[in-house]
Amino acid sequence: MSSERFQFGNFVLDIGRYELTRAGKSLHLERIPMSLLILLVRENGRLINREEIIEQLWGKGLHFDTDNSINTAIRKIRQALGDDPGNPKYVETVLGKGYRFKGHTFVSAKVGESTQTRIMLAVLPFENLSGDPAQEYFSDGLTEETIMRLGQMSPHHLGVIARTSSMAYKQTSKSVAQIGQELGVNYVLEGSVRRDADLIRITAQLIRVQDQIHLWADTYDRRLPGLLEIHDEIGAAIAARVNLKLMLRDKGQLTLNATRDTEAYDHYLRGRYHHARANLVDLQKAVEYFKKSTERDPSYAMAYSGLADSLIVLPLSGDLDPKDICPAAKIASTRAVQLDPDSAETHTADASVKFLYDWDFKGAEAAARRAIDLNENYSLAHMFLAHVLSNTGRHDEALPIIRQALVLDPFSLICGAMRGLFLYHAGRDLEAVEQFRATLDMEPRFWVGQIFAARVYERLGMYAEALAACDHAWEYSSGNTEAPSVAGYVHAVSGDRVKAKAKIDEMLELRKQRYVPSYNLALVHAGLGETENALQLLEQAFEERDAHMPFLLDQKWNGLRANVQFQKLLSRVGFPAS
Repeated sequence: MSSERFQFGNFVLDIGRYELTRAGKSLHLERIPMSLLILLVRENGRLINREEIIEQLWGKGLHFDTDNSINTAIRKIRQALGDDPGNPKYVETVLGKGYRFKGHTFVSAKVGESTQTRIMLAVLPFENLSGDPAQEYFSDGLTEETIMRLGQMSPHHLGVIARTSSMAYKQTSKSVAQIGQELGVNYVLEGSVRRDADLIRITAQLIRVQDQIHLWADTYDRRLPGLLEIHDEIGAAIAARVNLKLMLRDKGQLTLNATRDTEAYDHYLRGRYHHARANLVDLQKAVEYFKKSTERDPSYAMAYSGLADSLIVLPLSGDLDPKDICPAAKIASTRAVQLDPDSAETHTADASVKFLYDWDFKGAEAAARRAIDLNENYSLAHMFLAHVLSNTGRHDEALPIIRQALVLDPFSLICGAMRGLFLYHAGRDLEAVEQFRATLDMEPRFWVGQIFAARVYERLGMYAEALAACDHAWEYSSGNTEAPSVAGYVHAVSGDRVKAKAKIDEMLELRKQRYVPSYNLALVHAGLGETENALQLLEQAFEERDAHMPFLLDQKWNGLRANVQFQKLLSRVGFPAS
């Protein structure tokens, strides 16, 4: 049985269950406020006057103090949502007119739809029972490893929700039914892990969402690194309980890409733990752990893949010099593919390096498509394929693919932000704004979403909003110079040349202390109409192997588009002739 459900920020409104939850906890709303909230959410963005509210909630011809009842209902809705009536995030009052919902909803996935072609599974975070918070990396890493291996098991028949969205339920009080509804899955795997030195005890149980029946449970006692058999046994048990027939190739996927070296495996899990935290400090820690893993086991393909994944994003996320970082990423991704040519993870790492460093767009597309062929459950492969397609102007192909990434990883901030960016690339600006607002509702401190949102706000002439988003991006990124770059461009095109040049000076001052991408400086000069300066800096960016260069089709460079030197630069970067 399916249910109409809407997600906005951390809230889920399940109309079939007549329930509003926030972060898994049910919020009490009386009948009238709940009915009014449902009406507002269903008509998201449309102004609803009091007469329509009265008719919908009480019917025609009633004579009592409906004005006071509506006011009370609105007040209770705002209390439940934590909404400020003076600066509303969700419920807006239009004086003398009515109310509208402005929360940018997503229609959540539904369980049990007849159109579903694959069985869908969510692996919930393994609970750390060791009594030692320092072991969180191990339980989290084991969760990710299990997701990865089960995702490989039979991807055409079994869909597995990605790590980001599964980890959102760590220490949650939500029921299996709620989780199943929110993620659109048929089954949930719960587990726990207790570690005492090299002795590991893992428990796992499979629950059917439809009726919360426990279909299977088992306990495994192992000594590191003997965890391979656990994934094999868990995978086989799940397949048996969900009537999934595994071929010999599918069974083999459960034990691929592994290491027998205890320390290599431990370093790998620590690397994945820090990589998932996705900030500059943790990414640098991830690099060190993956390096240690490859040093312990030079044949460990997944460690090389993780190393490439962590390195290749540092020039963008951390303003680090690509010449210091990217050659090592390329070596790691090449080694990963050599060691395991049948891994979606290794081909996705290869795709990211080809895209951001080699500017080999055809090669990046081929690598990402190969990754999806190997494991269509790997959301990052879908995201990178969409990224290549969108950045090279193939928007109609990119948007359905990034949507598939969000089906596999609905709570992924980066996938949500990328979808907004691709909508912006496609000229669908209002849809992009809605996507960015929905993503930032989940985490306002996600600086990548803020800087992408600033781009589309500028194109819509929403300069104050664009500059505010740049300020947030600067703060939350701990000083990534894409923030003053876009802010300088906004000042330039809105006519404030003094402030635009001040942003250039700010970046030049920073350049005395550390690497600042030439692309970021060039953008402000382009906004000011200073073509010669902009082109000179873009030539420097080309020599630097600046990871921003694959974004040269952004409309913010339209002022240079007719310039012969710019056209030659596009060709040298690898873009097809326009």
